[in-house]
Amino acid sequence: MTVADPGPALGTASGPAAAPEPEPGPTPAPALGRAELLAPFRPGRGELVGIEVECGLVDPATGLAARYAGENGVLAVLEAVLARWGGEPQEDAGRLTGVLLPDGSQITLEHGGQLEYSSTPAPSVAKAVDDMRAALEQLAELVGRFGLALLPGAYLPFDRLADMQWVPMTRGAIMRDYFTGLGEPGSRARYVMALSLSTQVTLDYLSPADFTRKLRMQMAAAPVVSAMLVNSPLQEGSSSSGRLSHRCWAWQRMDPRRGGVLPPALRPDVTVESVVDWALGIPLIHYRTPDGRYHPAPPERTFAELLRHGYPDGSRPTPAHWAAHLNQLWTNTRVRNTLELRASDGPPYPFIPAVPALWAGLSYHPESCDAAWELLRRHTLHDHRAALAELPALGLATRLGGDPVRPLAAELLRLARAGLAARIAAGLEPPHVLGYLDPLEEVLATGRTFAEQCRERWHGELRRDPARYVAAYRV
Repeated sequence: MTVADPGPALGTASGPAAAPEPEPGPTPAPALGRAELLAPFRPGRGELVGIEVECGLVDPATGLAARYAGENGVLAVLEAVLARWGGEPQEDAGRLTGVLLPDGSQITLEHGGQLEYSSTPAPSVAKAVDDMRAALEQLAELVGRFGLALLPGAYLPFDRLADMQWVPMTRGAIMRDYFTGLGEPGSRARYVMALSLSTQVTLDYLSPADFTRKLRMQMAAAPVVSAMLVNSPLQEGSSSSGRLSHRCWAWQRMDPRRGGVLPPALRPDVTVESVVDWALGIPLIHYRTPDGRYHPAPPERTFAELLRHGYPDGSRPTPAHWAAHLNQLWTNTRVRNTLELRASDGPPYPFIPAVPALWAGLSYHPESCDAAWELLRRHTLHDHRAALAELPALGLATRLGGDPVRPLAAELLRLARAGLAARIAAGLEPPHVLGYLDPLEEVLATGRTFAEQCRERWHGELRRDPARYVAAYRV
């Protein structure tokens, strides 16, 4: 999942999509208390489903990403979205970077010019998928008028990082400087920001106990799901590295403190309070002042230290700064008032529905959720980090602790199918949603991940031709 501009979750499951970041209020005194720190974590009123899909805007002949400016650039596309569908423009330093559409969905820019569609909350997987398909197909038609193609998946396969043009967002420049300052732990951040794509799912929790049940299962299952869904074997038009997921590879060096495993979520008794305590120990990257400007945070000062000592000018963090900080954390499940599942590569366009179907089937059926946790609860933090390091190259051959991932994935898929079947029996889903999981059944039956299928096609029928690749994988 590409790192989004650190604003509130887009297309969240429990409420309408919001602007990229809450407007800061006046500087409070004294510092934020515990109630303010817990305020962003609000249980939902129902179990809704949100989908976010990040896509490249590429030249159909070369597969290379469009530039931000120019007659046929990303900005021109975004201006056409606003003119055609209406809505509220989102800007950074006066530059258009997104559109909040009248129905509450959003189309926003990532740092390398990728477009992200974020749905409105839907009452079912089927409705979320229908909304996603309709929106992306309309967007693809509009993009085609500019001579471009809409390309989902997990990674821009043909661009060189050195040739990418950054979207002129002030937050992006601050983030790049921050990650550069980390040295090796931040050394692949630019790959994530410029080249990665993803499909993300946002789900609700309904109570503290429900929060614990869902979050611990989702974190425990994340490396298994990621290994099953690897889908980015090409970088700069080559598969010579042997990696099945360049996206997952890049995320390993984007400040691992704030990405990947959320350590307290592997505990059986994880609570919102434990997540808050963990987040307080992570440095803030940037913050916004009442004049609307973004500023780099004091280097390597945790949010807890900022609460104690304030900023260099004597001001203190506001509730908006805390909300922004939570959006600068990119763990496999990102926690706020929703649970955002972001660990896996995005699949090819026809198979995108498999991602919300899998996570909703596991999360929204208590028996499946508990069974998945029992299956995976014994694996340690060390096991998870080792698996995440292996899976970019190994995919389904990854091991989680001493266990091969493939049979674990098969059991998760069985439990997700049972969860969806229960939702169908309760009248919450139509029967055809079970078919959304069929592509994953094929992956496990054959042992050929989407990445391996893509690599075989690239060297076979696609003849290592970017134009054939785009024609095969575009919306």
